[in-house]
Parts: sequence; C-alpha cells; structure tokens
Amino acid sequence: MKRLAITGANGYLASLVQMYNKDRFEFVRVSRKNVDYTDLGSVRSYFENLDFDIMFHTAANATTADCENDPEGTHRVNCDAAIEIARICKERGCRMIFISTEQIFNGKTEPGPFAEDAEPASVTNYGMQKAEVDSWMQQNMEDYLVLRFSWMFGMPMPHVKPSPGIMGNVIKALRTDTPTLFTVNEKRCMTYAQHLADQFAAISELPNGVYHFASQNELSTYEAAKLIGSKLIEAGITTPEQVERCILPNTERYADRFRDFRMDATKIKQAGIELGTFESDVDRCLADFGWK
Repeated sequence: MKRLAITGANGYLASLVQMYNKDRFEFVRVSRKNVDYTDLGSVRSYFENLDFDIMFHTAANATTADCENDPEGTHRVNCDAAIEIARICKERGCRMIFISTEQIFNGKTEPGPFAEDAEPASVTNYGMQKAEVDSWMQQNMEDYLVLRFSWMFGMPMPHVKPSPGIMGNVIKALRTDTPTLFTVNEKRCMTYAQHLADQFAAISELPNGVYHFASQNELSTYEAAKLIGSKLIEAGITTPEQVERCILPNTERYADRFRDFRMDATKIKQAGIELGTFESDVDRCLADFGWK
C-alpha cells in the first residue's frame, strides 16, 4: 500500500479523500500543527524527513481577502512553500499532486469554457499564486499532476465540514430565512466534491500533466442558486415563496465585465474520470444525503 502524504489534512476535500480511500492508501496526515508554511526552512526540514510515496498538496490560504491584503505572506504559503515541496518531490522521485484552481482564468475577457492549454489570466493574487506553481511544475517536474478544481460543493458529515460552496450558501440562506445575493454577471463550473473522493485512486494514476476537474455548467451563479432552490422545493424542503424571498440576484457585482471562467473537462473525462453537469451533481448530492 502506497504512503500518501496529504497536506491540509483537516480540510474538506482532504477529509473526503481520506474517508473514502482508507483501504487504498496509507495516509500520512500533515496539518498546520506540523509545519509552518511561511518558513521555507521549516518546510524543507519537515518534508525532507517525511516518509511518503505520493504527495497530495491541498494546503493553501484560499481566502481571497487574505491574498489581496497580504500578498507577500500568502505568496509564501500558496506559492513558495508549494514549489519547495515540489522540489523535494522531484529530488526524491516522488509524484506530486497539486490542487490548482479555476481562478487562474478569472481575468479572461473571452467566454469559456477553457481547456488546459489556454493561457492563464487572473485578476486576483490567489489565482496568480496558484498559476505560478502550476507553471513551475509543468516546466520542472516529470512525475506530477496539476488538478485545476472548479468551485466544489458538498454537505456536512460527522467531523467533515464543507468549505463554502453554492449548495451550502443556498441552504444557509433558506434555513436562516435570510435574503442573500447571488451573482448574475458570472459563469463558473460547480462540482460535487464526492466525485474526487470516489475516483481519487484512479486520478492518482493519471498520466503526468494538467487536468481540469469540473462538472459542466451553463448557468450564472444566480441561476445555479435558483436551480438548487427549485430542487429543494420539489423535495418539500422549502417553498417557492421562501426561494423568491431569499435567493436574490446581484446585478451590480461584475457589472463592468461579465466573468466567465468555466473550464473544459474533456481531457480528464477521456482519461476515464467521470464528471457530470451541475444539475446532475445537485441531484446526486441531494439524493446522497436523503433530501431527494
């Protein structure tokens, strides 16, 4: 059984991968209590002495505000530390799986979806930081995977708290009966995180390269929120009146430039990894948790 070091081990995606693959890998959990990602010397010392066959690097500061307010500090965590870990993997001949992001395309002026060979264009520090690691690995590594994730969503489970996602945002608005704005001037892919957990063993063995991991979507973020609302109405969880009251269009955000940073996932699907559409993902998520 291969030893898989997983950074950000307490995070949502990392937790799902561990939960559903405990019989396939021996997980070596790495969290913030183990290593200081702002200190490259600490990063080098820790990972040089860690015993692993595969590195799955999920640790990052993905908070956009933090990246904009502290570009130097978040660059050390999201970029410098990741590249240092990549160097160690290269020196040891170990595969590294790195989570990149759709945000590397959030500055595109032409409409998506974008394939893996599209030139990155980001207007946020987080997107630029991830793109820098993404590019370094492609230029310098031989045994690697770069997985560019879309906006992932899921539901809470015991000891597993999902990151903020479209499903959670809609449910929170309805549960608290709080009018909540969802962006009209934006299209992005949104993917049920369970796809990653279910297929991680196969993903870990993909040929070297960059892959887009995204279920396909034709809806704006507001339209996607309304679709979830309609599914919850069908399930008897909420009412049309509450959806109309709580799921509201934000027409001002990005009004100066419609954002479309959807990704084309044809490559990873041709490699045998199954992904669907946003609507089918919503249906599956609700069914998995007994809401449909």
